[in-house]
Amino acid sequence: METPTSARRLDRLPKAHLHLHFTGSMRHSTLVELAEEHGIHLPQALVEEWPPRLRATDERGWFRFQRLYDIARSVLRRPEDVYRLLREAAEDELAAGSGWLEIQVDPSGYAALFDGLTATLELVLDAARAAEEATGVPIGLMVAANRTRHPMDARALARLARQYAGRGVVSFGLNNDERRGRAREFEAAFRIARRAGLLSAPHGGELLGPRSVRECLDDLDADRVGHGVRAVEDPHLVERIATQGVTLEICPTSNVGLGVFQKLEHLPLRRLFDSGVQIALGTDDPLLFGPRLVEQYRIAREVFGFSDAELAELARMSVRGSGAPDAVRKELLSGIDAWLAAPPERDGS
Repeated sequence: METPTSARRLDRLPKAHLHLHFTGSMRHSTLVELAEEHGIHLPQALVEEWPPRLRATDERGWFRFQRLYDIARSVLRRPEDVYRLLREAAEDELAAGSGWLEIQVDPSGYAALFDGLTATLELVLDAARAAEEATGVPIGLMVAANRTRHPMDARALARLARQYAGRGVVSFGLNNDERRGRAREFEAAFRIARRAGLLSAPHGGELLGPRSVRECLDDLDADRVGHGVRAVEDPHLVERIATQGVTLEICPTSNVGLGVFQKLEHLPLRRLFDSGVQIALGTDDPLLFGPRLVEQYRIAREVFGFSDAELAELARMSVRGSGAPDAVRKELLSGIDAWLAAPPERDGS
């Protein structure tokens, strides 16, 4: 039997990262440095108490989480800050063994600084290309609408995403507090995106239960669901997700950090996997939660007892659920097979 000291190294397991927010990908050291450069005061929770204690299952907790996120976003003032963020994110993915990064961004959050929605998206796309050239990690963008804003804003973003489909944008998402916007309100925006060939990847089933996930499937024709963990409360829904091949982007440390589950052991990762659900492990916002992608795979191994064969299957699921080009998928799947065929290493990191 494989043991943690003889198991294969998780940082050498090829994988795709499908759930990473733009601002939330920032390194903590970069946040502190940029805040000092721009004269921005950071609250204690983002300095001495990092990673901050978060619990967003009530309105007050979500407001605090969102406030910290908005403060972090405010340190990205110049184009060079955007280039730095994406280069460092790609470097972190390279260190984690990622061969595809799908990072989600809402251009609306930066449009006032960078001359509008189109200019902002083009800046991020150019920064992604530069990061890919520097690290070799292919990057695709998810343009993500905000549930707390008017559905017309989402339509504008969908039309923008459509213009760049095939030119770096691969998916369309919907994020923020799912208690403040029903999926059906954004159906028109997702219809625009899907007609452009973009994957549908809304958040759902994190702060709300199975109904939220079901609406993502029914109203937004979701290919993936961000989080989706509370689908486990409805066995029939879990069966539907497995049958339809919908990928759930599960972020263990985020789910615990936001109070969705009290302990990692409570996360239904094993139950969903054993039910045949496609799963892509993600980090959500490592700036606020700490651990990055390798640690999510380590949790699967050490907390839920995933064997290396099962970890390899998790990695395959992440690749299959991605918007990566066929050539990238083929290379990653081949690399996963090679990782599993190789003998375990003593390191096991």
